[in-house]
Amino acid sequence: MRAALYARVSTLDQEPENQLRELRSYVSHRQWQAREYVDHGVSGAKESRPSLDALLKDAKRRRFDVLVVWRLDRLGRNLRHLVLFLDELQALGIAFVTLGEGIDTSTPAGRLQLHILSAMAEFERARIAERVKAGLARAKAQGRRLGRPKRQRLTESQRAELAGLSVRDAAKRLGVSAATAHRLLVAA
Repeated sequence: MRAALYARVSTLDQEPENQLRELRSYVSHRQWQAREYVDHGVSGAKESRPSLDALLKDAKRRRFDVLVVWRLDRLGRNLRHLVLFLDELQALGIAFVTLGEGIDTSTPAGRLQLHILSAMAEFERARIAERVKAGLARAKAQGRRLGRPKRQRLTESQRAELAGLSVRDAAKRLGVSAATAHRLLVAA
């Protein structure tokens, strides 16, 4: 089997060697060939990471048969992204192993664990959607206007008051961003 080892550390002063040592030991014990992908100083909340992007590209080219990570949080901190990523690997026929959680999708028990994880993520997404809809309905019932605010316009007296001020000073006086002040000042 050809294995892709993925390791990630969040800051540049951290070393991924502890993760890599355990990953190498695991694949050596299984007598798999290994290829390493390491992201240094990259947050797990980011969906796009240099080595993870390269790993996914290689997965699509079928350059490995199994992805091995030290722990799930090394692969990602966003559950939605994690589940989508693992679904993509599964669609490509690539197994997934995480040493920390003991998930191995090349086994029936590992696939069950992954399905449970996916179901929990789907449930949480549905609960969030319910809460958002309920909040919007409550706000509407209270008479609050939903959506983007109406486009602000300056009156002639406001224009006269702001004449000669810099955009930054006009923004401070109006209590808006410099970009909004610029838009208001140049609008006819």
